[in-house]
Amino acid sequence: MDVSVPLVVILGAVVWVAWRYMGLRGWHIAVCLLFGFFLAATSTAPEIRRLVSVLLQSVSQH
Repeated sequence: MDVSVPLVVILGAVVWVAWRYMGLRGWHIAVCLLFGFFLAATSTAPEIRRLVSVLLQSVSQH
């Protein structure tokens, strides 16, 4: 996926805003990070990557 670094930066900014202004706690962030880490090691990771790629392509065409 060509946009993986910008996507990570955008998602990181969303997490920071949620932490700063929406009351997201540190342990919530840790649980989300662990969930993403372990989800990336499953057999569904390629399908999720494909879905995100399709969604990003459809957004960039509009």
